[in-house]
Amino acid sequence: MMRIVATMLISMLAMGVHAADAPAPNPNAGPQEIVENSAKRMLAELDKNRATYKADAGKLDDLVGNVLLPNFDTDYAARLVLGQTWRTATPEQRKRFVDAFYHSLLRNYGAALVDFTGDRFVILPYKGDPNDANATVRTEVKRSSGDRVPVNFSLHKTPEGWKAWDVVIEGISYVKSFRTDFSSEIQQKGLDDVINRLEKEGKVGPNGPPVTSH
Repeated sequence: MMRIVATMLISMLAMGVHAADAPAPNPNAGPQEIVENSAKRMLAELDKNRATYKADAGKLDDLVGNVLLPNFDTDYAARLVLGQTWRTATPEQRKRFVDAFYHSLLRNYGAALVDFTGDRFVILPYKGDPNDANATVRTEVKRSSGDRVPVNFSLHKTPEGWKAWDVVIEGISYVKSFRTDFSSEIQQKGLDDVINRLEKEGKVGPNGPPVTSH
């Protein structure tokens, strides 16, 4: 279950490889509107062209980049995932990391994302104060058993409007989980080795050809 949910939501948060090519998000949209509109656009497109995205991983890559990523504070999420390593990394290492991490996620979990359907995703009523600088948008994802899993988006206000920076699934934070995983690996092998591994994982996916950076 974690993989299915993470596929959709971590891909949203992952890294802004295509963000420069995507339409600018609406700066006046509220936190719930951002989550709801992004999910609806993504799921509608998947429903319409599911076979195409199953056959071509590159098209799925572009869909995520154009529909979801512009509404996420990708740089902020990346800095939190790498923690102290971000501060000591060179600009080139930072760029390589965000690119490699994003593509690795899509290659590993893209097939599950394609199978995700809208009837399993419910956005709950927003209870936050619109004047706050931080917000939590609560959603639920339905398991095949019928049980509902809480999935909460963390957002904050930026000069470009509200943007998400974390997803908490059953109490497990996306940012904290990956920070723990990468911290251990970086301590053992170094940042360059971790980036090299991610780049190899992201080049060829189970459903498509090699991926090129944008």
